[in-house]
Amino acid sequence: MGIFKKKKDDMAAFLYAQQGELDAVLMYEKLAAAVTDDRDRKTFERLAKDEQRHADVFFAFTKDESLKPKKTKAIAVPFMYKVLGKKAVYPLIALGEYQAVWKYRPVAKKYDEVKTVKSDERHHGNAVLALLREEK
Repeated sequence: MGIFKKKKDDMAAFLYAQQGELDAVLMYEKLAAAVTDDRDRKTFERLAKDEQRHADVFFAFTKDESLKPKKTKAIAVPFMYKVLGKKAVYPLIALGEYQAVWKYRPVAKKYDEVKTVKSDERHHGNAVLALLREEK
């Protein structure tokens, strides 16, 4: 299906998703640099790569090169980690990933490419929470 056949609402959803994924890439990169646990760092580096792949999926629909990551979460989340610790912050990160599953649901029903992204978001939430369960 060509880009011109996509509904206007779908394009708005793709742009919103592309921005969110770009924001998540930067957030995970900054969080990886801030955490003290090597396992956590590796997980966040992997999640940053996944989120970049997701941004690329949505870029394939939007072709919008003007979007840039917003720094709000990239500053706030590592700061919260340093002040509040992982037990307070990781559940919030996981919640954001789970919320993305619901946000992507309508377009995932129509576009197979988004189904994989939606599935990955659930896995991301689980991976972040697993860091709390696997603490030594």
